[in-house]
Amino acid sequence: MGYRVVVVGATGNVGREMLNILAERHFPADEVAVLASRKSLGTEVTFGDTTLKTKDLDTFDFTGWDMALFAVGSDATKIYAPKAAAAGCIVIDNSSLYRYDPDVPLIVPEVNAEAIHGYAKKNIIANPNCSTAQMVVALKPLHDRATIKRVVVSTYQSVSGAGKEGIDELWDQTKGMYVPGQEVAPKKFTKQIAFNVIPHIDVFMDSGDTKEEWKMIAETKKILDPKVKVTATCVRVPVFVGHSESLNIEFEDFLDEDEARDILREAPGVMVIDKRENGGYVTPVECVGDYATFISRIRQDSTVENGINLWCVSDNLRKGAALNAVQIAEVLGREVLKKG
Repeated sequence: MGYRVVVVGATGNVGREMLNILAERHFPADEVAVLASRKSLGTEVTFGDTTLKTKDLDTFDFTGWDMALFAVGSDATKIYAPKAAAAGCIVIDNSSLYRYDPDVPLIVPEVNAEAIHGYAKKNIIANPNCSTAQMVVALKPLHDRATIKRVVVSTYQSVSGAGKEGIDELWDQTKGMYVPGQEVAPKKFTKQIAFNVIPHIDVFMDSGDTKEEWKMIAETKKILDPKVKVTATCVRVPVFVGHSESLNIEFEDFLDEDEARDILREAPGVMVIDKRENGGYVTPVECVGDYATFISRIRQDSTVENGINLWCVSDNLRKGAALNAVQIAEVLGREVLKKG
């Protein structure tokens, strides 16, 4: 016997990717319901070889369903996630709404799967920010070996992290650059994104950090270790899919770069491609559609006592969102619900 699964926000980029990954990984679902807002009612989406029509989120009864993967914004989640949870359906939420709630576990299965049992307080599990998810997958095995003191991260985040509007704006601006008089003014982003980089994601806070930078700090502490110090600079770049990160990691204990490379090669969810030659590293276009978090450019940092630098790349629509949610569902089924 398998699970009855709901995908909320099934017509969006992340919702569609959730359905793709559920099918790819042969998730044991006996029944799948796909929900969307009224304006998308009846839209067809695919689940493996099956075509499903979206149902109305506003009137859907979650009673009798095992789990719901939410891929909608915080405003809609605030209304519908508690309804699903109250009906006995466990919510796996991709928005930021519950990430910092002490009664809601924030899960990256390769890092803190054991925290899954905390779901029972609210019947809700949170999925982390896309940039945090790939980073902690890389940090966890190194932290277990040498204890991380401090992380300095600079991100290079694709426009798909801003949704369909971000993708459209990059595409339209790029085309407009070659057609005089058809230039496209910034709308989704604060400045031109085509052929540019923007050191601003989400709103500014009183500290001078952006909310995206604060998220990486707070979420890393909750998922990995509250003692780890993190400072982040988050940058939007003209890439359609795939987030990249430059990590500078300072440890309590010395960690040789060769040992770090060996540890990461054995780590779950990680793929090391690290040759000191032209093209011996991974870039965003190469990670699209893949499950792994790719690590390259592993090297000693001689400017601190116990330092390592590395480059980290992942498909943000997969590991940063949909894949991580499905992996949480797999852990939930295996460790908690235990059907079949």
